[in-house]
Amino acid sequence: MGAQERGKNYTTVFTVMRVDLNADMGESFGAYKLGQDALLMPAITSASVACGFHAGDPGVMRETVVLARQHHVSIGAHPGFPDLVGFGRRDIRATPREVEDFVVYQIGALA
Repeated sequence: MGAQERGKNYTTVFTVMRVDLNADMGESFGAYKLGQDALLMPAITSASVACGFHAGDPGVMRETVVLARQHHVSIGAHPGFPDLVGFGRRDIRATPREVEDFVVYQIGALA
């Protein structure tokens, strides 16, 4: 191969790896302020928004969505069991149908 042909058919390929940095957000409710959403939001790429059963409330959900949009952060629903007192961590006896209803209700609340 002559000097003129060297490198002629070679292409450098770069692969860009993207990482989604997600955080649970919007967990405040009523008079209870939890987390530092406004400080954390600029550093993440997606937010799981608490949908009101284990944390969050309608006003906090709205504020969290507005904050996410301002920072171009994707959002998703973070449903939980109906357990504000236990932050969704207590044993909740529910049928599969009830769990489905909990999730559908909360996703609808965020939509």
